[in-house]
Amino acid sequence: MKRREVLKASLGAALVAGGLPGLARAQAKGKAVLYRVRPGTPGWPGAADWEGLRRATSGRLLKLASPFAGCATDASACAATREQLKNPYAVGDNPALTQTSGWQDAWLSQPSAYAVAARNALDVAAAVNFARTHKLRLVVKGGGHSYKGGSNAPDSLLVWTRAMNDVTLIDAFVPQGGTQAEALPAVSVGAGAMWIDAYTAVTTKAGRYVQGGGCTTVGVAGLVTGGGFGSFSKRYGSAAASLLEAEIVTADGQVRIANAHTNPELFWALKGGGGGTFGVVTRLTLRTHELPATFGGVFGDITADSDAAFKALVACFIAFYRERLFNEHWGEQVSLREGRKLHLAMVFQGLDGAQAKAVWAPFLDWVRASGDYSFKEPTIMAVPARRFWDAAFWEKTAPAIMARDDREGAPAHHAVWQGDRGQVGWYIHGYESSWLPAALLEEGAQARLVDSLCAASQQWWVELHFNKGIAGAPPQALAATRDTATHPGVVDAFALAIIAGGGDPAYPGMPGANVDEQEARRRAAKIRRAMDPLRKVAPNAGTYVSESDFFQQRWQDTYWGPNYPKLLQVKERYDPDGLFTVRHGVGSEQWSADGFTRKA
Repeated sequence: MKRREVLKASLGAALVAGGLPGLARAQAKGKAVLYRVRPGTPGWPGAADWEGLRRATSGRLLKLASPFAGCATDASACAATREQLKNPYAVGDNPALTQTSGWQDAWLSQPSAYAVAARNALDVAAAVNFARTHKLRLVVKGGGHSYKGGSNAPDSLLVWTRAMNDVTLIDAFVPQGGTQAEALPAVSVGAGAMWIDAYTAVTTKAGRYVQGGGCTTVGVAGLVTGGGFGSFSKRYGSAAASLLEAEIVTADGQVRIANAHTNPELFWALKGGGGGTFGVVTRLTLRTHELPATFGGVFGDITADSDAAFKALVACFIAFYRERLFNEHWGEQVSLREGRKLHLAMVFQGLDGAQAKAVWAPFLDWVRASGDYSFKEPTIMAVPARRFWDAAFWEKTAPAIMARDDREGAPAHHAVWQGDRGQVGWYIHGYESSWLPAALLEEGAQARLVDSLCAASQQWWVELHFNKGIAGAPPQALAATRDTATHPGVVDAFALAIIAGGGDPAYPGMPGANVDEQEARRRAAKIRRAMDPLRKVAPNAGTYVSESDFFQQRWQDTYWGPNYPKLLQVKERYDPDGLFTVRHGVGSEQWSADGFTRKA
């Protein structure tokens, strides 16, 4: 019997027996429709129920409201709130906000009705049990960076893990059920920790490396469960590939351990199967790696004098990338920008400054000799790897690189890359992405790739994120990434192409927020068209679930490919009633877009 038939049969039997506990029923076109409850509807918890949850979580239940609710009566407080929107740490510390303010015709950042500011797995379990018993929409937020609104839903109960941010290094970690022969150096990270917390403990203080995200304020748990890529993934694989063990609260309220020995299928699903889908992760243990001596970067712009010169520049760079950069040392991105500009923002590991300059010499010599380009000499610099995420080091060396959390009492290590600050609170107009297979780098295919890149860039900026495709990595990193739930195409891709655009923060109720919806839709359409040439040369290539289109077509195949049926089996085992439902998450095809109404 097919899954949908099983679902209908089980729901029908429950209704005949008197209805599913806590679920309201309605009639639509003669079919029973089951839905989660909202405030003001039958079944919404009363004051005594909420007080019970407050006691069960040691007073950590919060009633939420928009931070702009008082703007009409307190202009100074409102101005202070708006100023804090420039600081991603301040945004993350507010349970009523998300790091993205919305997406045109998709979603808007709106606070949950209540939040449990969890400090341990028992708090999380209490919230999960409460949501299941009362049939509430449940949302999980750590860093709050979900572009597609996965950590946001009005009228929901929010499990907010921000305070679960401890980081502990382990010299020889043995997974539960494993043997001493499996012992590896590792780091145990609470679900609310950000990558800057992990990098500070592992790299700055301990002199080792953990594979995480490039943005310092992204949550560890969300990145890992989405697959996750960072600046040096070309060397170490995806973030999920380093996961050794997870602690998770599943839909039945049980606190479980998942690793290669205990709940192994759940463990596999957590390695890239999507955040907020299989339960609430409360702790992760990640493998750490030996730290190379140096990290570094290459930054600059090269502007072509004509369209023909720009195409020649792109062709030269692609050939140069294939010959000199397509390896474990190089990551991050280049972008093709308006004005016929090639923007360089690459990073490297394991090379010193002289070695990096030698790698780039042939390409830069060609640019200088051609006479068709204007540019300043790119910055090529290497720094001690241990200082790469050290805000104090950058303040002395290059103050424009990082910006600290400037609030009084903020942790000294909390800093953000200046280039990431423009995303704080942004309102997305359109976002397209696709992996580009390494086969396109072969000599006979490079011309088609160059043509498609130039055609796309005539419509919109095109970014090539080389670290978000694992092809070119060492065999061990490829094997570890292949053993995750992420679409297998990631190991054959040399880059993730991203074409995206947005506008200023536009949180609902924020004074001065102004979205020109017609213009936003026009830009979104242009962004979609810009990706068409790349999809023609890389059809059915798949993409990264965490950085993709809200309106993604064929999302099951595009995000997970042949892994989706197995992921769906895991979902049905650990969350058969769909308590955890996110946009285009595993099993979400059973729910309507708002996450409240289940399809009949």
